[in-house]
Amino acid sequence: MIDRAHGLSVKKQRELLEVNRSSISYRPKAVSEADLALGRRIDELHLERPFLGSRRIRERLAREGMRVNRKRTQRQMGLLTVYPKRRTSQPAAGHKIYPYLLRDLTIDRPNQVWAPDLCYIPLAKGNLYLVALMDWARRKVLSWELSNTCDTPFCLTALERALRTYGTPEIFNTDQGLEFTSELFTGRLQEAGTHISMDGRGRWLDKVFVERLWRSLKYEEVYLKAYETVAEARRDVALWFEFYNSQRPHQALDRMTPDEVYAGLTSLPEAA
Repeated sequence: MIDRAHGLSVKKQRELLEVNRSSISYRPKAVSEADLALGRRIDELHLERPFLGSRRIRERLAREGMRVNRKRTQRQMGLLTVYPKRRTSQPAAGHKIYPYLLRDLTIDRPNQVWAPDLCYIPLAKGNLYLVALMDWARRKVLSWELSNTCDTPFCLTALERALRTYGTPEIFNTDQGLEFTSELFTGRLQEAGTHISMDGRGRWLDKVFVERLWRSLKYEEVYLKAYETVAEARRDVALWFEFYNSQRPHQALDRMTPDEVYAGLTSLPEAA
């Protein structure tokens, strides 16, 4: 994102992109095999049983001979159990919160509602962050992007690609994470003319919806391999998303693929 050969100073570029100063000078350190194994196992347990908190995951790890304290378990993946609780996703100071627009709304057509989400992708030495934008009614992954830092610019790259390819959604619904509440991100949505909706209290179930995508990706692709490089991860994740959209039948879509129903090749029952 930062171009040191650009006419603008690095400081000015950082301010415009809302990138932390530390992320520019940061140089990743090699991760030990033990830490990689721990991170992967925590990720697997979280996908298998999303309701498990850090205490119960720590207990499961202990039974498997992996001794780790609760704080490290929390820190390793930034885990949150899946149940209603107070203020689990908070914006950065000064970021505007938009009202939730999906309550009692029937979502039944393409480009009515888009939603993004983030997940963690392990590498042989380190990890990446993956953002994906999905059309809710048709379950189609519209755009995605990988990055070694979890920040607004790489989420914005995925958004720009989706807007160029599929046009503008009526509603863009996000959680209150700082990547999606920044002025850089919400400003682009306003410029595109879409209505911004943000999950609030009691909307934890919206997060579960897209977690199914991450579960499928990790068990059908990521955990079957050990990506050595970012390029390898990018290539294989791209192939899986192509398979997911164009070849993988979806139970919620009457055993059709997301591409088929998005293109209007079949009609579906109304989706809540």
